[in-house]
Amino acid sequence: MFKSLFKGLHQISNYFIGELKECFRDSGVIVMFVLGMIAYPVAYSIGYMKEVVKDVPIAMVDLDHTSLSRQLSRMIDATEQVSVAIKPSSLKEAQNLFYKGDVVGVFLIPNGFEKNIYSGKQGGVTVYSDAGHFLLYKQVLAGGLYGSQVLGARIEIKNMLQKGKTLQQAMDTREPLNINVYSLYNPNGGYASFVVPGILIIVIQQTLLIGIGVLWAKHRERKSYHYLKVAVNQRWANLKLVIGQSSAYVALYLFTSFIILGLFYNIMNFPDKSGFWPVFYLLIPYLFSISFLGMSIGVMFKKRVHALLFLVFISPSIFFMSGALWPAQALPPLLKGLSYILPSTPMINAFLRLRVYGAGLQAINTEYRIILIQMMVFFFFALLMYTIKLNSLRKNYERK
Repeated sequence: MFKSLFKGLHQISNYFIGELKECFRDSGVIVMFVLGMIAYPVAYSIGYMKEVVKDVPIAMVDLDHTSLSRQLSRMIDATEQVSVAIKPSSLKEAQNLFYKGDVVGVFLIPNGFEKNIYSGKQGGVTVYSDAGHFLLYKQVLAGGLYGSQVLGARIEIKNMLQKGKTLQQAMDTREPLNINVYSLYNPNGGYASFVVPGILIIVIQQTLLIGIGVLWAKHRERKSYHYLKVAVNQRWANLKLVIGQSSAYVALYLFTSFIILGLFYNIMNFPDKSGFWPVFYLLIPYLFSISFLGMSIGVMFKKRVHALLFLVFISPSIFFMSGALWPAQALPPLLKGLSYILPSTPMINAFLRLRVYGAGLQAINTEYRIILIQMMVFFFFALLMYTIKLNSLRKNYERK
């Protein structure tokens, strides 16, 4: 018994070492497993390093030409959201600048602005912005609101002071309810801190799936199945192959994941309330789950390009259904259910709760159980697919 157990472990270790060698022999796999795994997160993060879009250029059309309109223009320009790049003399001129892309928003102060305010009427400022680009639209709108609200408060307080109220009374009357807002988990309101942590989990899944698919497609293209030829006549060959090969992928990805989720994550100063090691608790079953899934579907690809095109094609859908960008609760029930077929969906939710929100391991028990269930289901699916593949190879060799 111990002899057969030792022999089985020895064969598993041979498959483990053999698959690692196969990974490093194939340039395409190296690109996906190592370079792609590191390059994608770096490229995404560098692109969003500024976190928040600031000083977006706008055009200020002042048709009133009064001290109050100029004061409003200066206040809007002083906000961190926008910067008055040009002051055209007409709305038509500002419109042309907007269509050329020289500015991303237009502020129009109408004629009679100061007169209306000092006569007790409401003054109005019109803001034009491209709502198709929500980040720029948000900043243009926020800059206009901050500037106009400060000017409005200043005028209101000035009027109350003239009526004999003290400064403190005027301040209390102007703002009777003081609201303290604390931005949890993303204090800067940065886009990178919002989107990149979820992207890192997606990158791990997709690069690993693509790499496994490319490896299997290579064997089918070249009709060379390396050590699979030896495995066809072994007992429990499917079990040994699945364990050995998946362990090779997990070992390789534990190293690259540590670089990305450990070192690089801290270098970029993303929100981190747990550190890397609690994530390690999630990472091992997550990587095994992806490996088993990749091995299950990898045997289906006949050409390397098919594996690449198919898995890259479905990547955007996987990302949007994961809940990283769009809340999973807002998805149609069917899509929400389908999203849990993939390990990335529960992993993103667990990773964000653990790493970004600091919720603790007890708060992610549901997601952890889902990942474990996925791992077991994909493990048996991989065993089934390998059994079919080994039987097919055995029949081919018997014919020869």
